[in-house]
Amino acid sequence: MARYTGSVCRLCRREGMKLFLKGDRCSTEKCAIEKRNYAPGQHGKGGRIKKKLEGYGVQLREKQKVKRLYGMQEEQFALTFKRAAQEKGVVGETLLQKLERRLDNVVYRLGIGSSRAQARQVVCHGHVRLNGKRIDIPSYQVEVGDVVTLAPRAAKNVLVAAALEAVKGRGVPKWLELDAAALSGRVLSLPARDDINFPIQEQLIVELYSK
Repeated sequence: MARYTGSVCRLCRREGMKLFLKGDRCSTEKCAIEKRNYAPGQHGKGGRIKKKLEGYGVQLREKQKVKRLYGMQEEQFALTFKRAAQEKGVVGETLLQKLERRLDNVVYRLGIGSSRAQARQVVCHGHVRLNGKRIDIPSYQVEVGDVVTLAPRAAKNVLVAAALEAVKGRGVPKWLELDAAALSGRVLSLPARDDINFPIQEQLIVELYSK
């Protein structure tokens, strides 16, 4: 499956905000936004006068921001939207719920990974158990009552230990429950719109794909 292999700091600079794609580094002075708070490329700093986005441009940037936040490619993101549109309810909220229920995102939310990219790697390498079964599909949709645990070998990883320490400051969303001692988490409920505190205007994405 295709994946982005370039500098993720460029993505944050392009969107003009921190997407926390490099974990704890994004909260330090080493963050690219702190050093170069302008778009990448020759037209970033001192280039052409930045035009105010309107209509399609605003919608596109919102979609790109959310897509990059969850580390997805266009085809996969569009498929997720299509599936959300086929279900009952508000399309935008259903889309965000599906994004939050991705197994790699759940692993990140529980603090087993310091970033979604690291959490995805943990999943892809087969270190995650869902209800005792090995699952290596990052896009797998968790359900209420599912229990996420780590393989014994991964539980000893120093990066996992550091991520679990960092989540104490970030916190775990109320729809999840973390047992740090047992290195396991449980899905208490489906994520609600209020559980997503990142600034997202999902209606703009709906308008974009509805054209």
